[in-house]
Amino acid sequence: MATWDLRGMKHHVLICNGGTCLRHGGDDVTTAVREEIARLGLDDAVHTTRTRCNGRCQDACVMIVYPQGIWYRQMTPERAKEVVRAHLGEGVPMREWATYEYEGELVLTPAGEREAPSGKRKTEHAAKGVKG
Repeated sequence: MATWDLRGMKHHVLICNGGTCLRHGGDDVTTAVREEIARLGLDDAVHTTRTRCNGRCQDACVMIVYPQGIWYRQMTPERAKEVVRAHLGEGVPMREWATYEYEGELVLTPAGEREAPSGKRKTEHAAKGVKG
């Protein structure tokens, strides 16, 4: 699935297919995400990328949705389809499965570099009384 022109994309979904995530169903999660995107007609708004290790093996299988920068943990094909429907289709992130979420917004600089705010672990939000 090659996308030559990414203009108009609203989301970029990174699906971990590193060793641990593959052992936890990464290939099936990737297939489920792509099938659900197609089923819902979101192909023109969502781009997916199969990655190698994202460094969160304890959260396998990991799925990251940008531009929000939400890191989903323990994805199964069923959970992944629900994330596609709710987050990508309806704009409602599934925060109960989120490990990390960026606050603020990502801004593309004139040089083409991203300036991303630092992320905060879900438990840090809870400790500060911030609703996630």
